[in-house]
Amino acid sequence: MGRLSRRAFAMAALTTLGTAGDATAAPRGGPAAPPGRRRAAGELRGMWLATVANRDWPSRAGLTPAEQRAELLAHLDTAVRRRLNAVFFQVRPTADALWPSPYEPWSQYLTGTQGKDPGWDPLGTAVAEAHARGLELHAWFNPYRIANHTDPTRLVASHPARRHPDWAVPYGGKLYYNPGLPEVRAFVQDAMLDAVRRYQVDGVHFDDYFYPYPVAGQTFDDDAAYAAHGAGFPDRASWRRHNIDRLVTETAARVRKVRPAARFGISPFGVWRNAATDPLGSDTRAGVQTYDDLYADTRTWVRERWIDYICPQVYWNIGFAAADYAKLVPWWAAVAKGTGVRLYVGEALYKAGDPAQPAAWQDPVELSRHLTLAKQYPQVRGHVFFSAKEAAADRIGALARVVADHYQQPAKPPR
Repeated sequence: MGRLSRRAFAMAALTTLGTAGDATAAPRGGPAAPPGRRRAAGELRGMWLATVANRDWPSRAGLTPAEQRAELLAHLDTAVRRRLNAVFFQVRPTADALWPSPYEPWSQYLTGTQGKDPGWDPLGTAVAEAHARGLELHAWFNPYRIANHTDPTRLVASHPARRHPDWAVPYGGKLYYNPGLPEVRAFVQDAMLDAVRRYQVDGVHFDDYFYPYPVAGQTFDDDAAYAAHGAGFPDRASWRRHNIDRLVTETAARVRKVRPAARFGISPFGVWRNAATDPLGSDTRAGVQTYDDLYADTRTWVRERWIDYICPQVYWNIGFAAADYAKLVPWWAAVAKGTGVRLYVGEALYKAGDPAQPAAWQDPVELSRHLTLAKQYPQVRGHVFFSAKEAAADRIGALARVVADHYQQPAKPPR
């Protein structure tokens, strides 16, 4: 199975989407399975709002502040209309910032020029306007991605990756901070925590990128860092996992100190390990395993209670042979059981109605069936949909069907 994650589409040209439907519109398609038992108090209903490469917002770089603000508020209004209660807003997509950061430059996705002041504060506005609408606002950070190219000279002259060229590693046509350098780990935490300190965010959110997804025929060159810092580890893979574990545990501790009310969570690729690799793994045949390929030991983060919630990207339909939604949800529920770590399921709304996807995704009821299935597992406390543009367009009414079947009444997120 090919690599199945946001990487497969976040940078791709976007298909023109249809007109948004109202959450209460009559759903299309056949009946979903009967609803499960009533949910215990609190249910997260979220959507991701992606800014990398202007995926969701702003629709293009260079809009006026008033135009950008209007588009942002429209996304928040969509969340309310769909009876969602949380927005995961990508505020650091490529080692940059959607707030006035002293650590990294203003994002190029705002003005078209990295480092150029957009004339307003998107994150501050998002927090205030989300709260005014009764929505939670989770600040979504990508820890290590610097650029979607490998040329440091294209970065603004003041960029940390230009001031510290030894921090950067080109790989797979992109530029990354090296997770193996302790000074990098400290810096990216400082950069991210600046936003958490400044704004009353409800959550701190990492996506699925840690060490890069593997690219055939290429090697991530961290030889010097491994030579300097890898003593005492049985192999490089163990050292890399330790580096990511440190990022997670240190960030968690700092979030709790800086903003105790905020929750810290991560939305990893949906497969930790296949059972054929590890008997503790899931009954899947995924081509990527986070433990082995991204050096992200997602299962341990939950079992050790290092994070407040986990939101695996279970971006496959029920019955998909290599990674079946109906097998992965119970696997994650078993991992979370007894830990107190909240389990939310990442849902591939972007696939619904995409003609390039399997037949299951042409059925408007597929996503509603996901929520019906998940209700069988008390550890599942909500769902997050990728992403905002599709939440507005809802090209075959899949989200409208979810709302009609499962979100008939507003709900507060679990606390």
